[in-house]
Amino acid sequence: MEILILNGPNLNLLGIRQPGIYGNERFEDYLTQLKELYPDVYFIYRQHNSEGELIHALHEYGFSVDGIVFNPGGYTHTSVSIADAIRSIRAPVVEVHISLIFSREPYRQKSLTAAACKGFISGFGLDSYRLAIESFMPKH
Repeated sequence: MEILILNGPNLNLLGIRQPGIYGNERFEDYLTQLKELYPDVYFIYRQHNSEGELIHALHEYGFSVDGIVFNPGGYTHTSVSIADAIRSIRAPVVEVHISLIFSREPYRQKSLTAAACKGFISGFGLDSYRLAIESFMPKH
């Protein structure tokens, strides 16, 4: 199984950016844990701060991977283009957020991208990513 984890703007600063909201752990360290937890999954990890690069990554991997775990960051609330890109690819996408967006500022409480996704997970810290990965695992 091949899964793309795609992170949007400012998520390269996890571990130092607003630790009270996003925690103290770097994403790369968490990714190491995910690889240990799911040794049969091949993870591709990309992080981009620009909208166009995120769309490019969706186009590049969206026809070949088994699933995409996607945290669009601030573009969640603003990008019709990213939502259109998600709708244009074959791979199922699960949108994730570290914080509970519905308890944040009013402008953060609406996702323009979630309706294009297979699912939506928010508020479980970095564990939101693991929960999304579980959604792609074969059911016994």
